[in-house]
Amino acid sequence: MIKAVTSNHDIEITAKLAHKIWNQHYVPIIGKAQVNYMVEKFQSEEAIKDQLDNGFKYFLIYFSETPCGYLAIISNTEEKKLMISKIYIDKGFRGKNLGSELLEFAINYGKDHSLKAIWLTVNKDNYHSIKWYETRGFRKEKKVEIDIGNGFIMDDYIMEKTI
Repeated sequence: MIKAVTSNHDIEITAKLAHKIWNQHYVPIIGKAQVNYMVEKFQSEEAIKDQLDNGFKYFLIYFSETPCGYLAIISNTEEKKLMISKIYIDKGFRGKNLGSELLEFAINYGKDHSLKAIWLTVNKDNYHSIKWYETRGFRKEKKVEIDIGNGFIMDDYIMEKTI
């Protein structure tokens, strides 16, 4: 089941999932200090509330009534593109096609809103995720380095797929 994040309770669940998943997945890639900084800056309850107020849509995915992942998207109707800002599944629930369900949900959302492409950023050293996106039709469009403050850089690929 995929459910829109609409209440403060949903936001709290999403922020807790973010903390857990980011620590599971990103510490080996970018280190604990950057994970802590990024979770606080981009995935705290306050950050999620701010994003929701500024056009982002968040969704939780459940497995047997347990929240186990989430998706955040934002539309750019001018460019006819949908950005996947976040798409994460708790490590204990991977291998159950939940990530694919969230991706399909985002693609359908884009199609339903007459968008032509879907895109995201992925860390250049996140080899498993890059491969996962490539097998689903995404291609690397360009490299980007973004200074996110506190001495940290996001060193990513922009990946895109026509929908």
